[in-house]
Amino acid sequence: MLQLMQFKEPSNIHDLRGVWRENHVLKPYTSWRVGGAARYFYQPADLEDLQKFLQELPKELPIFWLGAGTNVLIRDSGVDGLVICINKCLDKLQPATNVSSGAIMAEAGVSCARLVQLGINLGMLDMSFLAGIPGTIGGALAMNAGAYGNNIWQHVLSVTLIKRSGELIKRQASEFNVGYRQVSGLAKDEWFVSSCLQFTASDVQLTKDRVHELLLKRRTSQPLDTFNCGSVFRNPPGDYAARLIESCSLKGKCFGGAKVSEKHANFIINDGTATSQDIELLIEYVEDSVYKQCGIKLEKEVRVFGI
Repeated sequence: MLQLMQFKEPSNIHDLRGVWRENHVLKPYTSWRVGGAARYFYQPADLEDLQKFLQELPKELPIFWLGAGTNVLIRDSGVDGLVICINKCLDKLQPATNVSSGAIMAEAGVSCARLVQLGINLGMLDMSFLAGIPGTIGGALAMNAGAYGNNIWQHVLSVTLIKRSGELIKRQASEFNVGYRQVSGLAKDEWFVSSCLQFTASDVQLTKDRVHELLLKRRTSQPLDTFNCGSVFRNPPGDYAARLIESCSLKGKCFGGAKVSEKHANFIINDGTATSQDIELLIEYVEDSVYKQCGIKLEKEVRVFGI
């Protein structure tokens, strides 16, 4: 249990509709199924509830946001601060009144899989690249998720941010600088809570077939039936992290219950017994090995946080 930070529960906690916990274990909220406890944890009922909750928080309390937990490594010692989990909470998803316009409003807690399903129903072929990408729209926006030469920010019209005070701000996509797996332009203590995305209505069956093709490709090449976080490292310019890792004979390399996947070298899997430390040590070992043997410094795609 974490005992580092002391903070009284919000005075309006009984007026809120979300889930408030102290010393709450985060392991079930991550796709790696590892991690310690959050000193404080809140899962809002909806956006309005989140606004009310934030208005009561002291400025010195650190806040960490958690979606589906697919791109994070939470250390075994946990998080000394507040974790706000928006997965399956901020989950409004709806097309524009005029479906032919191709505009879709998606809150940050909507899963990429759910967005893709809507895209299939509407025949939005240019949304198919998101098929098989884990996590939520909030996480996809924060890291500019993408595949097969496409990324989500190519389709962003605008986003809504929430400030620490609970205030909502709408900003246009042009106000952000985006690149490969990175987005800049957020001010301190601002977070994505919803987005307006633009796709093109095409053919339903063609979209369904393309999504099926991409999902089959992922199942064939990636260890999707294991506890993992997706790709651990970003691809360096002109190369692939998986190729570099494999060239160093690291497939199957283990630290405790953590192992470099033999199916895809840029995946580290938890065999069910791994700790966060096992995974973090293996990540560091892979980084060091690739640098020594190939002269290339891999950059983590996964975000590590905790004490």
